[in-house]
Parts: sequence; structure tokens; C-alpha cells
Amino acid sequence: MLHFANDYTQGACQEILDAIVKTNFEDLAGYGADRYCESAKAKIRKVCEVKNADVHFLTGGTQANAVVINSMLESYEGVIAAETGHIAIHEAGAIEFTGHKVLTLPHHSGKIDVNELKEYLHTFYADENHEHMVFPGMVYISHPTEYGTLYSKKELIEISKTCKKYEIPLFLDGARLVYGLMAKDTDVTLPDIAQLCDVFYFGGTKAGALLGEAVVFTKNNTPKNFVTRIKQHGALLAKGRLLGVQFDTLFSNDLYKRIGKHTINLSEKLKNILHEKNYRFYLESPTNQQFIIIENTKMEELAKNVSFSFWEKYDENHTVIRFVTSWATTEKDLDELIKLL
Repeated sequence: MLHFANDYTQGACQEILDAIVKTNFEDLAGYGADRYCESAKAKIRKVCEVKNADVHFLTGGTQANAVVINSMLESYEGVIAAETGHIAIHEAGAIEFTGHKVLTLPHHSGKIDVNELKEYLHTFYADENHEHMVFPGMVYISHPTEYGTLYSKKELIEISKTCKKYEIPLFLDGARLVYGLMAKDTDVTLPDIAQLCDVFYFGGTKAGALLGEAVVFTKNNTPKNFVTRIKQHGALLAKGRLLGVQFDTLFSNDLYKRIGKHTINLSEKLKNILHEKNYRFYLESPTNQQFIIIENTKMEELAKNVSFSFWEKYDENHTVIRFVTSWATTEKDLDELIKLL
């Protein structure tokens, strides 16, 4: 079976696994108060070019989204997101479970449009009855989006300006941020994201780590008693060392860049293969997720030998499916896929 269903179907890349084994018998403080967590935080601050960035390690993406959003919003506020945003469709109502509504905007290949965002905010405050409504208290975006697409620097600047005008934070979900940063034609850097966003997180789960995300507050804006809030949500590891060692390794010797480059290169090769085999793309992604439209009987035949993700029904006879490359994908995997296709 060939595995293209996701970018976390295997455990961890060898460098991270070696680091965990190497440090296994060290006695270290718990809950992130160890030297590896401190070292990782310092390295993240350096690559973000924000000396006073506040970094916290959480167990996973859903936990990071729920904790950050719940901690930064007032009880009467909701969070604006694309209708295809992860928090809107793929997190089992985790945000609503904390008491905050997800306020959706139309998506454009997974992205929100800044003009529609401006119109939404303007219309809300122009309504004389807005005090009886859920206040828009934050804007949530993901980079890459659910469709593997990316915001341009210009788009991020405009969204950030709009958030500042209405005095609400901009939160960037970076579960696959490494692949956005290493995409071939992007003009967005990690320092850009740190400058333009009030909070973001760098995903480890989908970037070669066993688990974990690094949440970064960039504007001296960490919610009060944030560690307590993390624990209250069940997202704080007693063995915080596991996250510290992993992120310390990811940000050593450009490992995260090497993982990203490898994954993007194979995704580009995958894209070429699909074109050569005359598959119709639902959309072309610059990152590690590729979406094609396939006839249902062909999909069923392919599923006997290849794992991929069902995305959505296209019509009665066709389905949109997703192929994903990762740090674990090999040239051999693609060669075998060519034969099957």
C-alpha cells in the first residue's frame, strides 16, 4: 500500500527520533521548564526575529486553536474564519465547545478576501442592534489553507491592517507552516508572519515531529496565566521535554527547512505525474496537498493500493480526492504511483 493520505502517517523523522532517544535518560523538569524547551524557544525567537516573542508548546493543532482562541476572546465574542477553515469544519466543534461561535466568510480557494472581511466588520458595527449579536473578536486564517493555498504578503498586510483598525487579533494557524514557508513562489517569510500576526503557531505534528505545536505570541500579548489555561484545556504535557527536544531539533541545522524542501519537491513531482496522466485538478496547490477530480469507479480501484483522502463529492460520478506528500515520502513511492496510475 502506498501512503498519500496525510503528512503524519508515520511517527517521526530520524533526527527527531534520535534526539528523543539520546536524551531519554536525562532527568529534566516537567511541564516545559527544561533546558531543551528553553533552547527551542530561543531558536524560534531568533528565526522569527522577535527577541521578546513568548513561545509555548502544546500537544496538537486542535488544542492550540481552542486554547488560543478561548484565551484571547471575551465570553461574548466569536472568531472570523473562512467557511472551509479548519476550526469551522474539521475540529468537531472544538471552538464552539469553549463557548465561542465561528463566524464564517466565503472562501476563495481556502482563503478569506480582505474586502469581504472589511464589509463584514463594517456591517456588524453599522447595525444598531449589534450589542445583541456575537461580536467578531478575532480573525483566524491558516497558511497553508485547507486547500494547500497560500496568502501573499500583500494579502497578509491588508488583513493585518484591517484587524488593527478594529482592534482585534490576527491568529494564523501554522499546522503546515513549514510547507508554506518552503513553497517555491511564496513571498511570505517567518519574520513577516511574526510581524503581521498577533499570534501564530508552528506545526510540528505535520512536519516530522511525533506531536506538538509551538504557539508564538509576538506583541507582548500573551493572555494572563496562559500556562494555566493550557493545562485547563488538557493541552499541557507533564513530560514537556518531548516537545522541547523535538522543536529544538527542528530548529537546529535548518532541519525544518530541509523537511519542507524535500516535501515540496516531491509534491511538485507528484503534480507533474498527475498532469502527465491527464488527471483533472480541482485546484493546483503550491504546497504539499494536491487535489484531483476522479471518476468514482477509478477511485475505488485506486484505493485498493493507495491511501488518499476523500475530500468532497464533485458530482454524481466524480469525487475530489487529496494526495499529500511528507518528510517520509520517497522517490520510490512516486515511481510506484506512476505504475498504478
